[in-house]
Amino acid sequence: MKEEDAFPTRVEAGRLISRQPASRINGGASDSVKVHDLAELFPAIESRPPVHTSGGPFRRSTSRRLDRLRRRLPVMLEEEAVHGHGFLFLPVVVGAGAACWFALPQTPAFWPYFLLFCVSAIFVIVSRHRSGTTHLLPLALTLFLGGMMLAQLETWRRSTVILDTPVTTELAGVVERRESDAQGRWRYIVRIERTSNPQVRRPPQRVSLLSRSRHEPAQTGETISGRARISPPSGPALPGLNDFAFSSYFDGIGAVGFFYGAPKKQAVLPSTRSWMEDIEIQLFDLRSAIATRIRETVPGDPGAFAAAIVTDERRAISEDTTEALRLSGLAHIVAISGLNMALAAGIFFVGVRSVLSVFTGFAQAYPVKKIAALGALMMATAYYLISGFGVSAERAYIMMAIMLVAVLFDRPSISLRNVALSALVIIAMSPSEILGPSFQMSFAATAALVAGYALWKHRAERRDPEPLPFRHPVVTPVLASWNFAAGIFVTSLIGGISTAVFSVEHFHRIATYGLAANLAAMPIISFVVMPAGLAGMLLMPFGLDAPFMKLMGLGLEWVIAIAKHVAAWGGDVGMGRQHPWFLSVSTAGFLLLTLLRTKLRLIGVPLMVTALLLSWHERSMPLPDILISEDGTTVALVDGEGVATNRARPPDFVYDQWKRALLLGDPTKPEMSPPRDKPPDDKPPGAKTNERLELTPQQLETAKSQMKQAPAGRFTCESTAWCAASMGKGIVIAVEDGRYAGAACDAANLVIAPRARFDQCRSGALMINAATLRKAGALEISLNGATDIRRWQIRAAMAGGNRPWSRHRHYDWRSQGFDRSLPEPLRQMINDTGG
Repeated sequence: MKEEDAFPTRVEAGRLISRQPASRINGGASDSVKVHDLAELFPAIESRPPVHTSGGPFRRSTSRRLDRLRRRLPVMLEEEAVHGHGFLFLPVVVGAGAACWFALPQTPAFWPYFLLFCVSAIFVIVSRHRSGTTHLLPLALTLFLGGMMLAQLETWRRSTVILDTPVTTELAGVVERRESDAQGRWRYIVRIERTSNPQVRRPPQRVSLLSRSRHEPAQTGETISGRARISPPSGPALPGLNDFAFSSYFDGIGAVGFFYGAPKKQAVLPSTRSWMEDIEIQLFDLRSAIATRIRETVPGDPGAFAAAIVTDERRAISEDTTEALRLSGLAHIVAISGLNMALAAGIFFVGVRSVLSVFTGFAQAYPVKKIAALGALMMATAYYLISGFGVSAERAYIMMAIMLVAVLFDRPSISLRNVALSALVIIAMSPSEILGPSFQMSFAATAALVAGYALWKHRAERRDPEPLPFRHPVVTPVLASWNFAAGIFVTSLIGGISTAVFSVEHFHRIATYGLAANLAAMPIISFVVMPAGLAGMLLMPFGLDAPFMKLMGLGLEWVIAIAKHVAAWGGDVGMGRQHPWFLSVSTAGFLLLTLLRTKLRLIGVPLMVTALLLSWHERSMPLPDILISEDGTTVALVDGEGVATNRARPPDFVYDQWKRALLLGDPTKPEMSPPRDKPPDDKPPGAKTNERLELTPQQLETAKSQMKQAPAGRFTCESTAWCAASMGKGIVIAVEDGRYAGAACDAANLVIAPRARFDQCRSGALMINAATLRKAGALEISLNGATDIRRWQIRAAMAGGNRPWSRHRHYDWRSQGFDRSLPEPLRQMINDTGG
């Protein structure tokens, strides 16, 4: 191998020499040598004052290192530019702009940013022939602002109306999607046509509704109606956790809920749909039919697993299997992601190319490789069309399509440039996806694997041929088997390490035995499941798919067994909620390590170390004393000995997030008063069943006395009335029955009463009711050992935010306006702590 091929740049006598094909440097057709004077490239370096080496050996050694770094830095930067690695950072800068726009607490004005974007873009066009920071900085600013513009445009394009408050109503709408779960229940995505009894004044456009009753499932495009309970998507369970309303907004889902009883089918009205909507409905019908056929052919979890891989319908998989796949690190197989799409397209590509290569005359006359790539592209397109257009499937299809198109144009298919181009396309189409764990983990794994493949290939090219003993016919099969096993091991290791940061950030845990599970399961997926599934899908139109689908189910049965076995080892390690800067710093370090070629990539190492220090710092911070859910029905007291809740069975959806984020244990159940101690609630004859009488002064005094005697560190409760507990010298009361809110204000320092009709206590206690929680979201309260509420620290999940996906929290259906104001005591405490 020539020296210029192994290392394309070097410095000779103060001149930088870059050896690259002319097509990559000046558009020529032959090799050329590009020469720059270092003084012209970096005049500041050549004109620097001489370095004085006085001051001891340490100073002289440091000065020499800095001087060597100054001389090598231009060379490394030029080598990165020659290899085109600057293009790899285009999606990084654009994505950073979009992420910053989404992270702002208020929606910024569009036109000032747009004008700045136009000015910066014009400057970039004018200075496009310049080099150095005079061109790079305006270009980076233009790309960053472009990402912000894309985020703004996507938000305008979606314009999803999110329900402001839970309501029970009669609704009717058109079924756009449907999916069955493991219990035979159906979940419908319904486009609302009308609401009544009561009529929702600000109805969402689409809702996700679950029907628990047995019924004849409605078909896509049919109109159904029924009485339903609908609620807004959940906000963060704690400050800094995932806001489900954000993803719902960009998915076009304005509410979630369930039907009371089975939904009724309505008469079919004349269709007003466009031809595009008709095609989409037909594709969803085909998807549902394929999933049903697979589940009928292969019963149980293997069949549901197979249907998920083919059509992305995942709800039919049982909770036990889903949990086992998650704990073992195999949950990524369920989604139609880059792995599934790459295996399907790769198997089809290799198969078609191998078959056509058998016909020698045809293979010599026609480009077999391109024909196979075109066939694989058509197959991947069909796979995407029956996948339900999920986010992960869309991303995998775009990435695979770009790689296959590269083959058609005789370009390298597996390269970081193709990965960067795929990321650019996806960010341009859906900038909001950059904040999701699916996007981050998918591209992190892909970029790391491609970079690892390039490093291995470069090493293999520089390595001497194998000596004669390793080329012996007896040794060659053993060596090939060893290389195959080592490849699977390294691939799983790189994939696991590259996604660990994002798993810690979003899920607050790491599957420590995920490597072992992937090593055992991936050969089954690659050589049994995906080939059998591909053959079954190709033969399904002819009714010959059953044997192959059963083989696919058998392979997935083995995968499920591996997942449950590995999950039983207990390798799910909780990492807790991370520092706000953890993801940004660690991502920057990861990108430098992955995308750069020279030793400049080592700058990513101190960034990764900094991220670990931030994680350690967050873990060392004291836990809050009180946690309050966003609906106020669940309250937890946290101390060094454990956690106590006001509910015997706190909601799994909320408490599981608290448990993972703060590394909590199982809660201590409240102590319930015996039934004889319940206050009477007699109603006179003729009173309405939902009407509650006012409590007598004696009942209020009795309740107040019992509240003041609350035990320390544990709630004592009057069923359906109130719960009270003491922390230090203060008392915390969670009121379920709003009639006790006044007595609680007189007895406690903190009152959580969702049904209270007032938002401030005359006694000076801090009152938190449902209206307050709607605007502030879930709360964390640190008492700081004080009973004076002015010394408390409060963090709110949503206070201060006014974005399109959180604006529904400020809507008042009575006045039909938006009110962002909070009660003054709570507002002051939140502002004082930056909450």
